[in-house]
Amino acid sequence: MRTLRTLLVGTLMHAKHMSRSSLEITLAMVLPLVQATLAVYLFRAADEPHRLLEAAVGAGLMGVWSSVLTGSGGAIQNQRWYGTLEMIMLAPRRPVMMILPITAATAVTGTYALLATLAWGRVVYGIPLEFAHPLAFLAAAVVCVLGLGMFGLLLASTFVLLRNANALANPLEYPVWMLSGMLVPLGVLPAWTGPVAALLPTTWGTRALREATGGGPVWPSIAVCLAISLVCLALGTVLLTSFERRARAAGTLALS
Repeated sequence: MRTLRTLLVGTLMHAKHMSRSSLEITLAMVLPLVQATLAVYLFRAADEPHRLLEAAVGAGLMGVWSSVLTGSGGAIQNQRWYGTLEMIMLAPRRPVMMILPITAATAVTGTYALLATLAWGRVVYGIPLEFAHPLAFLAAAVVCVLGLGMFGLLLASTFVLLRNANALANPLEYPVWMLSGMLVPLGVLPAWTGPVAALLPTTWGTRALREATGGGPVWPSIAVCLAISLVCLALGTVLLTSFERRARAAGTLALS
């Protein structure tokens, strides 16, 4: 119960902190709508109006991933700038318990992107929100957001040793959403991308949402997404502890 309370309170606190940033609010409100508009016109131009709902869902996931990637890349760097990184790492908790709420908050606030793109598509373009499996869609959305948060933790753990984490995080945005099939079908990508895509929790979360939207076996994809998310959590925990010890030994923990 103590661990759960720490995670919930930390996630809520960091979500409130993000809501005070004009940059975060602007990106969260505007970017998903632009991506949804582009996706709708691309699918219309390709004579695939029956897939407009899938396009709206994919654009929403792109917005969630952008939020998680930006948050995980800045999770460590921002704490350095605020001068609170050392206090966080010295807290009587494991480092993962202090960083996970930050990445979880970015994933939770990023769910606005999914909701906004669906509402935008319905109101502006008249896309009917007819899901093949409505309840499974909700479950897939929760699992997908959870998977993104765990994946963000794994990325954040590698940024402990890096002074310019955002420089590494920014180039990862488009490759990951392409490999995950958020908007581009995986079948049109080179064959070598298949094994890489299968290792990403975003791929299985996207597949689960797509199957819940258009029809298909949703629960196996949800199970795989959960399994990979737990692996990301375990790896993130180990790497975060190891990298944190190395940074403290080298005296570079608080360097910006």
